[in-house]
Amino acid sequence: MRVTFRTVRLTKLHPLTISRGTSTGSNNLFVMVSDGDVTGIGECAPGTGYDDTLAAEAQAQLESIVQDGLGDGSPYAVYARMAAAHVDPAAMAAMDVALWDFWAKRAGLPLYRLLGLGRPTVATSVTVGINEPDVVLARAEEFLARTSAKALKVKLGGAGGPAADQQRYEAAREAARRHGAQLRVDANGGWSPQDAVEMIAWLSERDCDYVEQPLARGQEDDLPYVFERRKLPIYLDESLRTSHDVPPLAGRCDGVNLKLMKTGGITEALRLVATARAHGLNTMIGCMGESSVAIGAGASLGALFDHIDLDSHLNLNPDPAVGLGFENGIVMPSDRPGLGVELSGELA
Repeated sequence: MRVTFRTVRLTKLHPLTISRGTSTGSNNLFVMVSDGDVTGIGECAPGTGYDDTLAAEAQAQLESIVQDGLGDGSPYAVYARMAAAHVDPAAMAAMDVALWDFWAKRAGLPLYRLLGLGRPTVATSVTVGINEPDVVLARAEEFLARTSAKALKVKLGGAGGPAADQQRYEAAREAARRHGAQLRVDANGGWSPQDAVEMIAWLSERDCDYVEQPLARGQEDDLPYVFERRKLPIYLDESLRTSHDVPPLAGRCDGVNLKLMKTGGITEALRLVATARAHGLNTMIGCMGESSVAIGAGASLGALFDHIDLDSHLNLNPDPAVGLGFENGIVMPSDRPGLGVELSGELA
């Protein structure tokens, strides 16, 4: 197998601000795995607030992995090699997804079918970042009107504490009301335990479905205090990365949010979902600053999740990839072999 790399600058239509930083775009690394007849593609995307040099570092790490070849190209075997070499999870995800895409194309099947799954039936959230209330309202209005999305996630945990967060939420709530959209909240670890309890109680009376990551990663010992007093379901995101992180969180949350850029791709994502279900937890899939390539991989797993937050490609100007569907608020994987998603035009 021949492995090639391509770094593409992605620009956001609207900057995204969360509790730990702002992103206006990112350098995303695309990985292509080919046998000369079939080419699989994967993507590496950095998270908000992290160094934009990830693409170069990821390529160097993956070049080290592939210098002796990929063996028979088994995603499980290659994943194990990358994990043993401590490759960055987002870089692992690019290679892992490229291999799954390759094998699904070789089989002539959409990836979701190769995995034994159906098409997703859960609508995705679209996300509006931390901002002044008037900006939150305007961006939420634009996003919901442009996409006809069925759910809106608002980022909280910003400057000004709970009082400012309540104003931001009410602005988002007004936009959601006008468009008939459900509401969710992600604090990205921006609250104290006491603020989390009070905010969750306040949100429970104002049309909110659930709250994501109320406390910062590293504060997991404080989660029982919040969990025992919660008025809404709590999902954890930054508190976990792989299936090994799930068992200690059982009894401290209602569900977990995986991202392919955290798990290192599809291979570990399947393990994480199975582990979460074994512990009685609900599941969600989210995203970082990804194009339709990585979003297409997430959508291929969509049937496994109670909640879906695969919207980053809808906030790109432009999305460098084509092939992904959006039907009645649902991010829909292609019925073409593999991901059914490719880099467009001159980028291909």
